[in-house]
Amino acid sequence: MAYVEAVCTSHKKGIVKREQQKIELRENFGIENDAHAGDWHRQVSLLAGESIDTVKETLPTLKNGAFAENIITRGIDLTQLAIGNRLKIGNSIILEITQIGKECHNSGCAIKKATGNCIMPKEGLFAIVVAGGSIASADEIQVMG
Repeated sequence: MAYVEAVCTSHKKGIVKREQQKIELRENFGIENDAHAGDWHRQVSLLAGESIDTVKETLPTLKNGAFAENIITRGIDLTQLAIGNRLKIGNSIILEITQIGKECHNSGCAIKKATGNCIMPKEGLFAIVVAGGSIASADEIQVMG
């Protein structure tokens, strides 16, 4: 079963996100109290816990949110998703994938400097909120197509 491992937010862009007990998502807006919310195509970011595990082999003290990810997943191969695919999380949330990866900062993020690699540019996914609600760790994730 695929599930949410952790949820994270930040009040400002360009900083590490902090793990939260739960987050509220609003349709066509994103996550309440998150700097990336708004009317655009990258309202929510997702990253696989399995990908983070590989970085933790080099940086074992890495905390959730270090890649500025909002939702950390477990048990779903995010690399198999394409733009337009939808995910159902919990009972009501629907996210639509809008972008795969992103350009890393010009000088490289702190993770890339420490490990020589940053996974977000290749393995991070971005989505819009099609249907809102609350998300917390352990909520089930289903690929809708």
